[in-house]
Amino acid sequence: MVPRAPRRSPRHRPPGALRDTLTLLGLPLLAALALPAAFAGGGTRRWFGGRAESQRAEAQAAKDAAAAAFYDLDTAQRDLRISIETIAAVDSSPAARRAVDGFAALGRRIDEASGRYISAVDAHDLDRDDLEASAASRARTELTAAKDELGRVRQELDRFAEGLSPLLGKAETQLARLAPAVERARQALLAASDALDAVRGAGLKADDLAARLAALGPELTRLNQGAGQHGVPETLERAERVTREAEAVRTEAERLPERAAETDHRLVSLRTRAQALTTRAGQVDPILSELRRRFTAACWQDLQHVPDHAAETVRQAEAKLTEAQRARDEQRWPDATALLSTVRALLNSTDEAVSAAGDRLRQLNAVQKDPQQEIERTRFAIRDAQRLAMAGRNTPDPRHARPLDDAVARLERAITTLEGRHPDYWHFLTETDAVRRAVADVVAHIREERGSGH
Repeated sequence: MVPRAPRRSPRHRPPGALRDTLTLLGLPLLAALALPAAFAGGGTRRWFGGRAESQRAEAQAAKDAAAAAFYDLDTAQRDLRISIETIAAVDSSPAARRAVDGFAALGRRIDEASGRYISAVDAHDLDRDDLEASAASRARTELTAAKDELGRVRQELDRFAEGLSPLLGKAETQLARLAPAVERARQALLAASDALDAVRGAGLKADDLAARLAALGPELTRLNQGAGQHGVPETLERAERVTREAEAVRTEAERLPERAAETDHRLVSLRTRAQALTTRAGQVDPILSELRRRFTAACWQDLQHVPDHAAETVRQAEAKLTEAQRARDEQRWPDATALLSTVRALLNSTDEAVSAAGDRLRQLNAVQKDPQQEIERTRFAIRDAQRLAMAGRNTPDPRHARPLDDAVARLERAITTLEGRHPDYWHFLTETDAVRRAVADVVAHIREERGSGH
Protein backbone atom coordinates (compact mmCIF):
# COMPACT_ATOMS: atom_id res chain seq x y z
CA MET A 1 0.00 0.00 0.00
CA VAL A 2 1.46 3.36 -1.01
CA PRO A 3 1.27 5.84 1.81
CA ARG A 4 -0.62 9.06 1.09
CA ALA A 5 0.72 12.48 1.76
CA PRO A 6 -0.73 14.11 4.88
CA ARG A 7 -3.67 16.35 4.24
CA ARG A 8 -3.03 20.11 4.93
CA SER A 9 -5.52 21.70 7.16
CA PRO A 10 -7.67 24.28 5.40
CA ARG A 11 -6.45 26.95 7.87
CA HIS A 12 -2.91 26.57 6.51
CA ARG A 13 -4.01 27.41 2.99
CA PRO A 14 -4.73 30.86 1.68
CA PRO A 15 -8.38 31.50 0.92
CA GLY A 16 -9.40 31.09 -2.63
CA ALA A 17 -9.92 34.77 -3.30
CA LEU A 18 -6.45 35.66 -1.92
CA ARG A 19 -4.89 32.79 -3.86
CA ASP A 20 -6.48 34.01 -7.06
CA THR A 21 -5.33 37.61 -6.46
CA LEU A 22 -1.74 36.56 -5.75
CA THR A 23 -1.76 34.49 -8.91
CA LEU A 24 -2.95 37.48 -10.95
CA LEU A 25 -0.18 39.75 -9.39
CA GLY A 26 2.44 37.16 -10.09
CA LEU A 27 3.80 37.32 -6.46
CA PRO A 28 5.23 34.27 -4.77
CA LEU A 29 3.02 33.07 -2.02
CA LEU A 30 5.68 33.35 0.78
CA ALA A 31 6.60 36.89 -0.18
CA ALA A 32 3.00 37.93 -0.14
CA LEU A 33 2.48 36.34 3.24
CA ALA A 34 5.34 38.45 4.63
CA LEU A 35 3.74 41.86 3.68
CA PRO A 36 1.26 42.12 6.60
CA ALA A 37 4.15 41.76 9.08
CA ALA A 38 6.05 44.63 7.42
CA PHE A 39 3.13 47.08 7.71
CA ALA A 40 2.15 46.15 11.24
CA GLY A 41 4.98 48.23 13.04
CA GLY A 42 3.67 51.76 12.16
CA GLY A 43 7.18 53.50 12.57
CA THR A 44 10.95 53.09 13.01
CA ARG A 45 11.31 53.19 16.84
CA ARG A 46 11.67 49.92 18.69
CA TRP A 47 9.05 49.28 21.25
CA PHE A 48 10.39 48.75 24.80
CA GLY A 49 7.22 48.77 26.76
CA GLY A 50 5.39 51.24 29.03
CA ARG A 51 8.15 51.75 31.67
CA ALA A 52 10.79 52.88 29.19
CA GLU A 53 8.48 55.42 27.59
CA SER A 54 7.43 56.76 31.01
CA GLN A 55 11.08 57.27 32.03
CA ARG A 56 11.78 58.99 28.69
CA ALA A 57 8.85 61.41 29.27
CA GLU A 58 10.01 62.21 32.81
CA ALA A 59 13.55 62.85 31.59
CA GLN A 60 12.25 65.10 28.84
CA ALA A 61 10.19 67.07 31.38
CA ALA A 62 13.29 67.44 33.58
CA LYS A 63 15.23 68.63 30.53
CA ASP A 64 12.55 71.23 29.70
CA ALA A 65 12.50 72.49 33.31
CA ALA A 66 16.28 72.76 33.39
CA ALA A 67 16.24 74.68 30.10
CA ALA A 68 13.68 77.11 31.50
CA ALA A 69 15.80 77.64 34.63
CA PHE A 70 18.90 78.17 32.47
CA TYR A 71 17.30 80.82 30.28
CA ASP A 72 15.71 82.51 33.31
CA LEU A 73 19.12 82.77 35.00
CA ASP A 74 20.76 83.99 31.80
CA THR A 75 18.14 86.74 31.40
CA ALA A 76 18.50 87.84 35.03
CA GLN A 77 22.29 87.93 34.69
CA ARG A 78 22.05 90.13 31.60
CA ASP A 79 19.69 92.53 33.36
CA LEU A 80 21.97 92.71 36.39
CA ARG A 81 25.00 93.28 34.16
CA ILE A 82 23.31 96.43 32.84
CA SER A 83 22.82 97.62 36.44
CA ILE A 84 26.46 96.90 37.30
CA GLU A 85 27.68 98.73 34.19
CA THR A 86 25.48 101.70 35.14
CA ILE A 87 26.97 101.80 38.65
CA ALA A 88 30.53 101.39 37.37
CA ALA A 89 30.09 104.20 34.85
CA VAL A 90 28.84 106.64 37.48
CA ASP A 91 30.33 105.63 40.82
CA SER A 92 33.99 105.07 41.66
CA SER A 93 33.48 104.66 45.41
CA PRO A 94 34.76 101.61 47.33
CA ALA A 95 31.19 100.33 47.63
CA ALA A 96 30.77 100.46 43.85
CA ARG A 97 34.07 98.64 43.31
CA ARG A 98 32.97 95.94 45.76
CA ALA A 99 29.73 95.56 43.82
CA VAL A 100 31.66 95.06 40.57
CA ASP A 101 33.90 92.46 42.20
CA GLY A 102 30.88 90.72 43.73
CA PHE A 103 29.17 90.50 40.35
CA ALA A 104 32.32 89.00 38.84
CA ALA A 105 32.42 86.33 41.56
CA LEU A 106 28.71 85.64 41.05
CA GLY A 107 29.37 85.31 37.32
CA ARG A 108 31.81 82.49 38.03
CA ARG A 109 29.15 80.69 40.07
CA ILE A 110 26.70 81.14 37.19
CA ASP A 111 29.26 79.73 34.75
CA GLU A 112 29.74 76.66 36.94
CA ALA A 113 26.01 75.99 37.23
CA SER A 114 25.50 76.60 33.52
CA GLY A 115 28.37 74.26 32.67
CA ARG A 116 26.80 71.51 34.76
CA TYR A 117 23.49 71.99 32.95
CA ILE A 118 25.09 71.92 29.50
CA SER A 119 27.10 68.80 30.37
CA ALA A 120 23.93 67.02 31.51
CA VAL A 121 22.14 67.92 28.29
CA ASP A 122 25.07 66.79 26.11
CA ALA A 123 25.47 63.52 28.02
CA HIS A 124 21.97 62.20 27.26
CA ASP A 125 20.19 61.85 23.92
CA LEU A 126 16.57 61.43 24.88
CA ASP A 127 15.53 60.91 21.25
CA ARG A 128 17.51 57.66 20.78
CA ASP A 129 15.39 54.70 19.60
CA ASP A 130 17.17 52.31 21.91
CA LEU A 131 17.09 54.54 25.01
CA GLU A 132 16.85 52.26 27.98
CA ALA A 133 14.80 52.97 31.06
CA SER A 134 17.90 53.15 33.29
CA ALA A 135 19.57 55.73 30.99
CA ALA A 136 16.40 57.82 30.94
CA SER A 137 16.29 57.69 34.76
CA ARG A 138 19.91 58.83 35.04
CA ALA A 139 19.21 61.68 32.63
CA ARG A 140 16.20 62.78 34.67
CA THR A 141 18.26 62.75 37.90
CA GLU A 142 21.16 64.73 36.45
CA LEU A 143 18.93 67.29 34.70
CA THR A 144 16.86 67.79 37.84
CA ALA A 145 20.06 68.38 39.86
CA ALA A 146 21.26 70.87 37.23
CA LYS A 147 17.90 72.68 37.40
CA ASP A 148 18.05 72.86 41.20
CA GLU A 149 21.57 74.27 41.08
CA LEU A 150 20.52 76.90 38.55
CA GLY A 151 17.62 77.83 40.86
CA ARG A 152 19.95 78.25 43.85
CA VAL A 153 22.27 80.49 41.87
CA ARG A 154 19.28 82.51 40.70
CA GLN A 155 18.33 83.10 44.34
CA GLU A 156 21.89 84.28 45.05
CA LEU A 157 21.59 86.61 42.07
CA ASP A 158 18.31 88.02 43.37
CA ARG A 159 19.79 88.66 46.83
CA PHE A 160 22.80 90.37 45.28
CA ALA A 161 20.53 92.54 43.12
CA GLU A 162 18.53 93.63 46.17
CA GLY A 163 21.72 94.80 47.86
CA LEU A 164 22.54 96.99 44.86
CA SER A 165 19.43 99.15 45.23
CA PRO A 166 21.08 102.15 46.97
CA LEU A 167 24.02 102.24 44.56
CA LEU A 168 21.78 101.75 41.54
CA GLY A 169 19.39 104.47 42.68
CA LYS A 170 22.24 106.93 43.09
CA ALA A 171 23.67 106.00 39.69
CA GLU A 172 20.32 106.29 37.94
CA THR A 173 19.78 109.71 39.53
CA GLN A 174 23.08 110.92 38.12
CA LEU A 175 22.29 109.44 34.74
CA ALA A 176 18.91 111.18 34.81
CA ARG A 177 20.77 114.47 35.40
CA LEU A 178 23.24 113.85 32.63
CA ALA A 179 21.23 114.57 29.50
CA PRO A 180 19.54 117.74 30.87
CA ALA A 181 22.90 119.03 32.14
CA VAL A 182 24.57 118.55 28.76
CA GLU A 183 21.61 120.18 27.01
CA ARG A 184 21.76 123.17 29.39
CA ALA A 185 25.44 123.57 28.59
CA ARG A 186 24.74 123.56 24.85
CA GLN A 187 21.93 126.09 25.24
CA ALA A 188 24.10 128.31 27.45
CA LEU A 189 26.84 128.32 24.81
CA LEU A 190 24.30 129.15 22.10
CA ALA A 191 22.85 132.01 24.18
CA ALA A 192 26.33 133.40 24.84
CA SER A 193 27.15 133.26 21.14
CA ASP A 194 23.90 135.08 20.26
CA ALA A 195 24.59 137.76 22.87
CA LEU A 196 28.07 138.34 21.44
CA ASP A 197 26.65 138.65 17.94
CA ALA A 198 24.19 141.24 19.21
CA VAL A 199 26.78 143.48 20.85
CA ARG A 200 29.06 143.22 17.84
CA GLY A 201 26.15 144.33 15.74
CA ALA A 202 25.95 147.40 17.98
CA GLY A 203 29.58 148.27 17.23
CA LEU A 204 31.16 146.78 20.36
CA LYS A 205 34.04 144.38 19.86
CA ALA A 206 33.96 142.31 23.08
CA ASP A 207 37.20 140.56 22.10
CA ASP A 208 37.88 139.34 25.65
CA LEU A 209 34.44 137.76 25.88
CA ALA A 210 34.86 136.17 22.46
CA ALA A 211 38.17 134.65 23.59
CA ARG A 212 36.55 133.24 26.74
CA LEU A 213 33.75 131.73 24.69
CA ALA A 214 36.19 130.23 22.19
CA ALA A 215 38.07 128.58 25.06
CA LEU A 216 34.90 126.60 25.81
CA GLY A 217 34.91 125.01 22.34
CA PRO A 218 37.05 121.98 23.34
CA GLU A 219 34.80 121.44 26.34
CA LEU A 220 31.77 121.27 24.07
CA THR A 221 33.60 118.69 21.93
CA ARG A 222 34.18 116.53 25.01
CA LEU A 223 30.53 116.87 25.99
CA ASN A 224 29.49 115.71 22.53
CA GLN A 225 31.82 112.71 22.80
CA GLY A 226 29.65 111.54 25.67
CA ALA A 227 29.90 110.05 29.11
CA GLY A 228 30.90 106.69 27.68
CA GLN A 229 34.31 108.12 26.82
CA HIS A 230 34.81 110.57 29.68
CA GLY A 231 32.72 109.12 32.52
CA VAL A 232 29.42 110.27 33.95
CA PRO A 233 30.72 112.28 36.98
CA GLU A 234 33.33 114.04 34.85
CA THR A 235 30.78 114.81 32.15
CA LEU A 236 28.31 116.19 34.69
CA GLU A 237 30.99 118.41 36.24
CA ARG A 238 32.11 119.58 32.80
CA ALA A 239 28.55 120.38 31.74
CA GLU A 240 27.91 122.42 34.89
CA ARG A 241 31.21 124.31 34.50
CA VAL A 242 30.53 125.08 30.84
CA THR A 243 27.04 126.28 31.76
CA ARG A 244 28.38 128.63 34.45
CA GLU A 245 31.11 130.08 32.27
CA ALA A 246 28.88 130.46 29.22
CA GLU A 247 26.20 132.18 31.29
CA ALA A 248 28.83 134.54 32.69
CA VAL A 249 29.91 135.44 29.15
CA ARG A 250 26.29 135.97 28.11
CA THR A 251 25.56 138.16 31.13
CA GLU A 252 28.62 140.33 30.54
CA ALA A 253 27.86 140.58 26.83
CA GLU A 254 24.29 141.69 27.51
CA ARG A 255 25.56 144.27 30.00
CA LEU A 256 28.24 145.57 27.66
CA PRO A 257 26.19 148.45 26.16
CA GLU A 258 25.29 149.56 29.69
CA ARG A 259 28.92 149.21 30.73
CA ALA A 260 30.04 151.36 27.81
CA ALA A 261 27.52 154.07 28.73
CA GLU A 262 28.57 153.88 32.40
CA THR A 263 32.24 154.21 31.44
CA ASP A 264 31.49 157.28 29.34
CA HIS A 265 29.56 158.83 32.24
CA ARG A 266 32.39 158.16 34.70
CA LEU A 267 34.93 159.68 32.34
CA VAL A 268 32.93 162.90 32.13
CA SER A 269 32.18 162.97 35.88
CA LEU A 270 35.77 162.36 36.98
CA ARG A 271 37.13 164.87 34.48
CA THR A 272 34.74 167.50 35.87
CA ARG A 273 35.73 166.62 39.42
CA ALA A 274 39.43 166.92 38.60
CA GLN A 275 38.86 170.37 37.19
CA ALA A 276 36.92 171.40 40.31
CA LEU A 277 39.67 170.11 42.57
CA THR A 278 42.24 172.09 40.61
CA THR A 279 40.23 175.21 41.38
CA ARG A 280 39.82 174.28 45.07
CA ALA A 281 43.50 173.43 45.43
CA GLY A 282 44.31 176.96 44.32
CA GLN A 283 42.45 178.21 47.40
CA VAL A 284 44.67 176.33 49.86
CA ASP A 285 47.53 178.83 49.73
CA PRO A 286 45.36 181.75 50.99
CA ILE A 287 44.05 179.52 53.78
CA LEU A 288 47.55 178.52 54.81
CA SER A 289 48.60 182.15 54.72
CA GLU A 290 45.85 183.06 57.16
CA LEU A 291 46.69 180.11 59.41
CA ARG A 292 50.33 181.18 59.53
CA ARG A 293 49.37 184.75 60.31
CA ARG A 294 46.91 184.06 63.11
CA PHE A 295 47.96 180.80 64.76
CA THR A 296 51.10 179.09 66.06
CA ALA A 297 53.08 176.78 63.77
CA ALA A 298 51.71 173.69 65.52
CA CYS A 299 48.27 174.58 64.17
CA TRP A 300 49.20 174.48 60.49
CA GLN A 301 52.65 173.00 59.83
CA ASP A 302 51.20 169.52 59.01
CA LEU A 303 49.28 171.19 56.15
CA GLN A 304 52.29 172.68 54.42
CA HIS A 305 52.44 169.94 51.80
CA VAL A 306 48.78 170.20 50.76
CA PRO A 307 49.16 172.58 47.74
CA ASP A 308 51.99 170.59 46.17
CA HIS A 309 50.33 167.25 46.96
CA ALA A 310 47.02 168.41 45.49
CA ALA A 311 48.66 169.66 42.29
CA GLU A 312 50.59 166.41 41.86
CA THR A 313 47.68 164.07 42.49
CA VAL A 314 45.41 166.06 40.15
CA ARG A 315 48.09 165.85 37.47
CA GLN A 316 48.33 162.08 37.97
CA ALA A 317 44.55 161.77 37.87
CA GLU A 318 44.34 163.67 34.58
CA ALA A 319 47.04 161.43 33.07
CA LYS A 320 45.11 158.32 34.15
CA LEU A 321 41.94 159.81 32.68
CA THR A 322 43.69 160.12 29.34
CA GLU A 323 44.72 156.46 29.53
CA ALA A 324 41.19 155.47 30.52
CA GLN A 325 39.76 157.33 27.55
CA ARG A 326 42.14 155.50 25.24
CA ALA A 327 41.20 152.13 26.79
CA ARG A 328 37.52 152.95 26.34
CA ASP A 329 38.04 153.92 22.69
CA GLU A 330 39.83 150.62 22.14
CA GLN A 331 37.06 148.86 24.06
CA ARG A 332 39.45 147.42 26.62
CA TRP A 333 36.77 147.51 29.28
CA PRO A 334 38.65 145.91 32.20
CA ASP A 335 41.57 148.30 31.67
CA ALA A 336 39.26 151.30 31.45
CA THR A 337 37.48 150.27 34.66
CA ALA A 338 40.76 149.77 36.56
CA LEU A 339 42.12 153.15 35.42
CA LEU A 340 38.94 154.97 36.42
CA SER A 341 39.13 153.38 39.87
CA THR A 342 42.69 154.70 40.21
CA VAL A 343 41.56 158.18 39.17
CA ARG A 344 38.79 158.10 41.76
CA ALA A 345 41.22 157.10 44.53
CA LEU A 346 43.63 159.92 43.58
CA LEU A 347 40.86 162.52 43.56
CA ASN A 348 39.50 161.26 46.89
CA SER A 349 42.87 161.73 48.58
CA THR A 350 43.21 165.19 47.02
CA ASP A 351 39.72 166.13 48.13
CA GLU A 352 40.48 165.10 51.71
CA ALA A 353 43.74 167.06 51.78
CA VAL A 354 42.19 170.22 50.31
CA SER A 355 39.20 169.97 52.64
CA ALA A 356 41.50 169.50 55.66
CA ALA A 357 42.94 172.98 55.25
CA GLY A 358 39.57 174.68 55.15
CA ASP A 359 38.23 172.53 58.00
CA ARG A 360 41.28 173.38 60.11
CA LEU A 361 40.71 177.09 59.70
CA ARG A 362 37.03 176.80 60.58
CA GLN A 363 37.74 174.72 63.72
CA LEU A 364 40.47 177.06 64.89
CA ASN A 365 38.29 180.10 64.30
CA ALA A 366 35.49 178.51 66.35
CA VAL A 367 37.65 177.55 69.33
CA GLN A 368 39.47 180.87 69.28
CA LYS A 369 36.17 182.68 69.41
CA ASP A 370 34.59 180.46 72.11
CA PRO A 371 36.70 177.66 73.61
CA GLN A 372 34.10 177.14 76.31
CA GLN A 373 31.76 175.41 73.86
CA GLU A 374 34.38 172.70 73.21
CA ILE A 375 35.07 172.40 76.94
CA GLU A 376 31.40 171.97 77.82
CA ARG A 377 30.90 169.46 75.04
CA THR A 378 33.69 167.33 76.46
CA ARG A 379 32.58 167.70 80.11
CA PHE A 380 29.05 166.64 79.13
CA ALA A 381 30.42 163.44 77.60
CA ILE A 382 32.38 162.69 80.80
CA ARG A 383 29.43 163.37 83.10
CA ASP A 384 27.13 161.20 80.96
CA ALA A 385 29.60 158.33 81.22
CA GLN A 386 29.93 158.81 85.01
CA ARG A 387 26.14 158.59 85.45
CA LEU A 388 26.08 155.37 83.43
CA ALA A 389 28.91 153.92 85.54
CA MET A 390 27.02 154.65 88.78
CA ALA A 391 23.63 153.40 87.58
CA GLY A 392 22.44 150.76 90.07
CA ARG A 393 25.65 150.97 92.12
CA ASN A 394 26.79 152.71 95.32
CA THR A 395 30.39 152.90 94.20
CA PRO A 396 31.70 152.74 90.63
CA ASP A 397 33.64 149.80 89.28
CA PRO A 398 37.36 150.73 89.43
CA ARG A 399 37.73 149.51 85.85
CA HIS A 400 35.35 152.27 84.80
CA ALA A 401 36.13 154.94 87.38
CA ARG A 402 39.87 155.05 86.70
CA PRO A 403 39.72 155.90 82.94
CA LEU A 404 36.95 158.44 83.61
CA ASP A 405 39.05 160.15 86.29
CA ASP A 406 41.96 160.19 83.83
CA ALA A 407 39.69 161.82 81.24
CA VAL A 408 38.78 164.60 83.69
CA ALA A 409 42.44 165.25 84.43
CA ARG A 410 43.37 165.23 80.77
CA LEU A 411 40.66 167.77 79.96
CA GLU A 412 41.90 170.09 82.69
CA ARG A 413 45.44 169.91 81.32
CA ALA A 414 44.16 170.69 77.82
CA ILE A 415 42.33 173.75 79.15
CA THR A 416 45.59 175.11 80.62
CA THR A 417 47.15 175.12 77.14
CA LEU A 418 44.76 177.92 76.21
CA GLU A 419 46.47 180.21 78.69
CA GLY A 420 49.25 182.50 77.57
CA ARG A 421 49.80 184.86 74.71
CA HIS A 422 49.90 182.28 71.90
CA PRO A 423 47.65 179.36 72.84
CA ASP A 424 47.98 176.10 70.89
CA TYR A 425 44.38 175.75 69.83
CA TRP A 426 45.06 172.75 67.63
CA HIS A 427 46.61 170.81 70.51
CA PHE A 428 43.58 171.71 72.60
CA LEU A 429 41.19 170.42 69.93
CA THR A 430 43.07 167.17 69.43
CA GLU A 431 43.17 166.59 73.20
CA THR A 432 39.46 167.15 73.71
CA ASP A 433 38.70 164.88 70.80
CA ALA A 434 40.94 162.18 72.31
CA VAL A 435 39.19 162.59 75.70
CA ARG A 436 35.76 162.08 74.12
CA ARG A 437 36.94 158.97 72.29
CA ALA A 438 38.37 157.48 75.52
CA VAL A 439 35.08 158.19 77.32
CA ALA A 440 33.12 156.58 74.48
CA ASP A 441 35.24 153.42 74.87
CA VAL A 442 34.34 153.22 78.58
CA VAL A 443 30.63 153.63 77.79
CA ALA A 444 30.77 150.90 75.17
CA HIS A 445 32.53 148.56 77.61
CA ILE A 446 29.92 149.16 80.34
CA ARG A 447 27.04 148.50 77.98
CA GLU A 448 28.68 145.37 76.64
CA GLU A 449 29.14 143.97 80.15
CA ARG A 450 25.57 144.74 81.20
CA GLY A 451 24.20 143.34 77.94
CA SER A 452 25.97 140.02 78.59
CA GLY A 453 24.73 139.89 82.21
CA HIS A 454 28.10 140.36 83.94
